[in-house]
Amino acid sequence: MDHKLIRGALTAERLRELPRPLVFSNGVFDILHRGHVSYLAAARALGQSLLVAVNSDASARRLQKGPGRPLNRDIDRAHVLAALACVDAVMLFDDDNPCALLQVVRPEIYVKGGDYDIEALEETRLVRSWGGRALALNFVAGYSTSALVQRIRADTT
Repeated sequence: MDHKLIRGALTAERLRELPRPLVFSNGVFDILHRGHVSYLAAARALGQSLLVAVNSDASARRLQKGPGRPLNRDIDRAHVLAALACVDAVMLFDDDNPCALLQVVRPEIYVKGGDYDIEALEETRLVRSWGGRALALNFVAGYSTSALVQRIRADTT
């Protein structure tokens, strides 16, 4: 798994090694569930490799997912994602959105879950500026980390 984590001095070299077309996605991925796994498998099927950028703990907190979130540390979330066969590489990012990272990676395909309005995202405009595609993949209804956390907290009170 650790070989799938991209960080440090070898970042640029590792990014160049990823087969193209490259699919890029990002998110918090706090508690991995069926919706995430289905989404990531569908994303990987669109290209030759899948790079997942994971919000750092600080970045995730700024997204205001709820009190005490993220539940899992960023490096732990990255390792869990790296264990998936459909994920070829994982990176952490600390910004509020992945635009700076997208500029470096320049993927051919950018994907988000169907719960996002892909046309409203700054990332979409950026990826399309170099001829890339931006897609919202089908959302698996009934699966959401926020709903799961809410259910767990309700069961413990």
